[in-house]
Amino acid sequence: MINCFWVSGQYKQKGYGKALLQSALEDAEVQGRDGLVTVVGTKKFHFMSDTKWLLKQGFETIATLPYGFSLLVKKINPEAPDPSFKETVLTGECPGKEGLVVYYTNRCPFTEFHVQTSLAEAVKSKNIPLKVIKLETMEQAQSAPTPATIFSLYYNGKFLTTDVSSCMDTRLEKLIG
Repeated sequence: MINCFWVSGQYKQKGYGKALLQSALEDAEVQGRDGLVTVVGTKKFHFMSDTKWLLKQGFETIATLPYGFSLLVKKINPEAPDPSFKETVLTGECPGKEGLVVYYTNRCPFTEFHVQTSLAEAVKSKNIPLKVIKLETMEQAQSAPTPATIFSLYYNGKFLTTDVSSCMDTRLEKLIG
């Protein structure tokens, strides 16, 4: 599983991404894996890999969710079965139907700070209920209602965004109206 795969700033266009991808493929092959898989946005989502670039590198779209996510695969073993999204992510809804619900992991070093500090302060001033769910195990991540486990924000049960900057007061206000 590839997460947060990108090269930015002065390091772009120098072949680092292709080298890193090749290294990941070689590592997967050594481990006896069937290939690589990643979750991306059907449009540009914050803190997610570049869909167009991965497709140019030979990844294929296996599944697309109606709320903007795609599952991509690059197979090493062409006979391997296709991966799939779990049932829990198909609707774009979470069990919490009142206020904001956030699912996150520590894959990004800034997420916990923004969730626990910025978002908590922003909702307090707006009197919006907030439920924070930190995914700490592979099992929790795999059973979560979101395919984007780095950060996903829901409002009244509906998926809103993967953009951790929405934790900021003014951005949150624009997002939820």
